[in-house]
Amino acid sequence: MSTASKAIFEAALGLTPTERAELIDQLQRSFDPDADVGVVDAWRAEAESRIDAFDAGELQADSMDAVFARINRR
Repeated sequence: MSTASKAIFEAALGLTPTERAELIDQLQRSFDPDADVGVVDAWRAEAESRIDAFDAGELQADSMDAVFARINRR
């Protein structure tokens, strides 16, 4: 890894988990901007599946505060 890459990596570690996830997403998209074909539909189907499972009592939910607290501990 080059010196510049190491510096960028170290700076990225100082970002919040959400910011790091957004950075990762943008870096991945830079390799193949057309890679998102079908991804939106797949996420839509996954979201619907999770909603159905929640409505059926098969899935429990955490509060938003609990979720973000867990993410930010990492």
